[in-house]
Amino acid sequence: MFAVVSQMAVMILGGVLWRAVPLGGWDADKARTALTTLVYYLLLPALVLSVLWQAPLGLDSVKLAVSAAVGVLGAMLVMAFWGRIARLSRPQFGALLLAASFPNATYLGLPALESLFGDQGRAIAVQYDFFACTPLLLTLGVLVAARFGSQEGETVNPLGALIRVPPLWAALLAVLLNLLTVPYPEWLGGVLERMAAAVVPIMLVALGMSLRLDALRPSALMTVSPVLLIQLMLMPLIVWGMGTLLRLPEVVLIGTVLEGAMPVMVLGLVLCDRYGLDTTLYATTATASTLLALLTLPLWYGWLT
Repeated sequence: MFAVVSQMAVMILGGVLWRAVPLGGWDADKARTALTTLVYYLLLPALVLSVLWQAPLGLDSVKLAVSAAVGVLGAMLVMAFWGRIARLSRPQFGALLLAASFPNATYLGLPALESLFGDQGRAIAVQYDFFACTPLLLTLGVLVAARFGSQEGETVNPLGALIRVPPLWAALLAVLLNLLTVPYPEWLGGVLERMAAAVVPIMLVALGMSLRLDALRPSALMTVSPVLLIQLMLMPLIVWGMGTLLRLPEVVLIGTVLEGAMPVMVLGLVLCDRYGLDTTLYATTATASTLLALLTLPLWYGWLT
């Protein structure tokens, strides 16, 4: 696990360095937007289609999704309780509520699990995200952002946001083809695999571009420290408890818990910007949790194995 984390750290560092020294005249935010748009609309749907079309889907997939959903909702409830007693503004509360609830299941979880468990790891990461996290984020998460944000007159349509997610459509199509036992064409599979191969390095570099080291101020770190505990320690513990209760197979359980142990989802910055939440505080949490996860993920993996 240490080798996997160190390899990912090098690619993330590439993105961090890009933010410090823009390459080719492209600043990091502009380059990240271009890269993530490519991944979101083209490469990630190809990966999802390839993985879920061939993955063994069944009762364990349902158990995995339930474990993931319970982890998200459990972390959100704990954060909501803490936020009520802390002195936070509404935009701060909303930002930290999202930060505590949604892990970086794809941008960091997918590379990690693929390195550890190969195709099975990819299947676990994709199912964790698109069977649980993404639907919850674009329904409950959007409602939370709108409820605590400062944007006036913002129309909230979670269903509309959900149906505009290309990887989710790819997941639904792949599940349908899988359940109907439609053969996986060799030629098309080759195309999808070549597109999917670009997802992991691009996502890791883009993740590095998203990190804001200048946001790691002591006062901000004190404010977000409970969120770091919830996201990096409590959520995986909740997922482990539910997965154990549901009797997930060993490898699936390990992968599912590691997904729950991932740091804060970087794409939450988009919701913070759109709905007027405290983007800087969210960026602090995402950056700090990503750096800490490079230490906590090997610990979780060592304990689980």
